[in-house]
This record gives sequence, structure tokens and C-alpha cells, in this order.
Amino acid sequence: QVQVVESGGGLVQPGGSLRLSCAASGSIFSVNAMGWYRQAPGTARDLIATIWSDGTTNYAGSVKGRFTISRDNAKNTVYLQMNSLKVSDTAVYYCNVDLKVEPSTRNWYRYWGQGTQVTVSS
Repeated sequence: QVQVVESGGGLVQPGGSLRLSCAASGSIFSVNAMGWYRQAPGTARDLIATIWSDGTTNYAGSVKGRFTISRDNAKNTVYLQMNSLKVSDTAVYYCNVDLKVEPSTRNWYRYWGQGTQVTVSS
């Protein structure tokens, strides 16, 4: 069994900061990519940041320069530091973890967090 639990959402004023965390636990052999998506009401879920096991990162243009993704491999945890938040950043944020539960498994399997609400409003 693998569990992925997010935390850190909330209400913040425009220009403020929040830090999201996402921890994977359970029977995990290896973790590959970890990332963050977000979904605003009435829109599709969009990828905003990814970090690979070697530390390589990638960002959507809408958050580049304001958000920073990082990970702690010992804790199987990924973080999203969000600075200079805008009203348009309001959404439910989901993390994903691509992992293997056994060494013999050929493919990486994607697990999702439950989502955490981020609201940016004055």
C-alpha cells in the first residue's frame, strides 16, 4: 500500500507565500519524477512543476520565477514553495509521485495526492 498525503494549502493575500508538502509512504522501492498540478473550477488539471530523481526541474511559464519545486529523497517528499502569489493562482493543487513498489516492476506507476486548496484573495 502506498499513501500520498499533501499539506500546506490555505488562504493568502496577493503577493504572499505558501509552501506545499507532499509525502509518499508505504511499500516503496524507488521514486522517479515528482510533480505538482493545479485545477481551477471549470478548467483542466494543469502541470505546473516537475522534479526528477536527479534534481532536474521544469516549470510551466505561468509560475516560472515565482514557484520552486524541491524534494527530499530520504523522506520521499516533494515541496512547492510559492512566492508572489496572484489571484489567478487560486486552485486545488495536486501532487504526483511516479514510483515502483518492487525492483522487478518494469514501469513507473503514478500516485496522486488528495489535493489541497490554495486561495489567493484580499
